[in-house]
Amino acid sequence: MGTKNKKYIRFGVIGCSRIARKSVLPAILDSNLARLAMIGSRSKVKAIAFAKEFHCNSYGSYEDVLGNKNIDAVYISLPIALHEEWAIKAAKAKKHVLCEKPAATTLASAKKMIAAAKKNKVRLMEGLMFRYHPQHAKIKELIKRGVLGKLLKFDGCLAVPMPDKNNNILNSALGGGYYNDAAPYPISASRMIFGEEPLSVVCHLKMNLQKNIDTKSDMLLEFPEGKSAFISTAIGSYFQSTYSVLGSKAYIKATRAYAVPKDMDTKIYIEADDKTTEIIIKPANHFKLMIDDFCAEILNGSASTKDYEGDLLAQARILEAGRISHKEKRIVYLREL
Repeated sequence: MGTKNKKYIRFGVIGCSRIARKSVLPAILDSNLARLAMIGSRSKVKAIAFAKEFHCNSYGSYEDVLGNKNIDAVYISLPIALHEEWAIKAAKAKKHVLCEKPAATTLASAKKMIAAAKKNKVRLMEGLMFRYHPQHAKIKELIKRGVLGKLLKFDGCLAVPMPDKNNNILNSALGGGYYNDAAPYPISASRMIFGEEPLSVVCHLKMNLQKNIDTKSDMLLEFPEGKSAFISTAIGSYFQSTYSVLGSKAYIKATRAYAVPKDMDTKIYIEADDKTTEIIIKPANHFKLMIDDFCAEILNGSASTKDYEGDLLAQARILEAGRISHKEKRIVYLREL
């Protein structure tokens, strides 16, 4: 799809979810590089309500969105089990795709989505918005300056109270389970902090056999040079959205790492030489920053430098390794996949 001389990207929305309503659609409206062009829903009533709420003049079905020639990109905010189908349909319709995480329920599914995007010369991005929050750039800057010394260990946790009984997380047919929903965040954070990919994965899931979903996960990722990452997720828990990094010289912790309201200060704590230093990062809308980045890369066309598809594939490979590890009760080496 040509974007030469364009100044913004026109978005169609596929799926009227809570995250779309609360965070992503407001971010699209706030971005100078994006325009909200159409709302798509299975329910005409919901499509009309969303269109009215977000002052959008066009609405319809998912198919209507893909058939709209005035749309450059789609934001897919459907249950996880439907991501592959609609990402591929969007790619075939020559629409760029911003897809909620995890983009796919299996590695094979991720590969199909990426292949469709490349064949149709459109971009495909997994919506891990937290990476755009400036607190992570600050932590990486401190690491680069050698404040932590040699990096040894990463600990990441995302845990939430029990969701409403109608939440998709509790529905196995829709790709539910908290591993799919939450583990992508600390996994991505560990890769971001270490700047490389893990070598192996060990994973154990605590299952709710009645619902056939996991409610808790514990993972160990081994990285090159002896580094390790401990990843944990849980529902029915006290809320936690954190990660910490241990180095040979110091320890650093992000106390609100993943789900951050756009008006909230974030705090980073550094422990070194028996002293704790607090760094306050001013509020930032990481959803808007993600939208801005995605749009800018599309507008850059062949000059784009971001490998969204490669990152999506790396995430899918690690998640797949975790599933295999749990099922076969063994260490899974990423080279196997």
